[in-house]
Amino acid sequence: MKVLIAQKCGFCHGVRNAIRVANQTLDQERDVYCLGPIIHNKDMVDQLSKNGLKTVDSADGIPSGTMLIRSHGAAPDQISKLKEQGLNIVDATCVLVKRVQHIASEFEKEGYKVVIIGEEDHPEVQAVVGCAKDVIVITTESDIDKLPKHTKLGIICQTTQSPEHFGRMLGAIGQCDFSELKVINTLCNEAIKRQESAVELCKQVDIMFVLGGLDSANTKRLAELCKTFNKQTYHLQNWKELDKNLLSDKKTAGVTAGASTPDWIIDDFVKNLEKV
Repeated sequence: MKVLIAQKCGFCHGVRNAIRVANQTLDQERDVYCLGPIIHNKDMVDQLSKNGLKTVDSADGIPSGTMLIRSHGAAPDQISKLKEQGLNIVDATCVLVKRVQHIASEFEKEGYKVVIIGEEDHPEVQAVVGCAKDVIVITTESDIDKLPKHTKLGIICQTTQSPEHFGRMLGAIGQCDFSELKVINTLCNEAIKRQESAVELCKQVDIMFVLGGLDSANTKRLAELCKTFNKQTYHLQNWKELDKNLLSDKKTAGVTAGASTPDWIIDDFVKNLEKV
């Protein structure tokens, strides 16, 4: 099997930094917890767990130790409560996510109603929602009715959304009845590069594989985009999930990976695929 790899794929700077911070903290501290998965990749989370990182949904009942704030960030009130509880805080939030949080806070100070385009249940969005009062989350055009009328709107976006979706949503918002509209592009350039690279590659191959966590927003976005241009696109977490029957009559395969997918997952998948 001939295998082509997307020019841009795998760990982004924010994820790489979060993993580095986690490993450094585990080397220095004894009881280290993370409030939710540090990144959306089960294989990487499992590996860090073996090294001692305890992933928790809540800090309730944790008397002491170090709490790692994951790459998606956490709301300011949440972090304050952790400090009041006596936990040592190590912040591994992506700098781009921190920028979105800062902009949300500044919008509110300037009198804008904060609106974020993104997935309401995604941890990055939930953290941003905690940075201002009554933030409105809109995911699709059907959510536009949530927007108040005759109001100053400040628009930001979940970092891993696609430029196409961001543009469509802005077009829909632009038709609303508002008094003022301020938009700041908070999309991640690394995510955009991965999307562009994946789309370019999927058009050249018989079958396309997108590697990464099934709950990873940026990886799901890659798979959705590739599926648009190549119906033979499959989102897998690792080599073990591959049904080899999919490779029947296929001569060339493309491989890309989300920003939270470690290199060793990509290397293992490509190495095994080339043997088929």
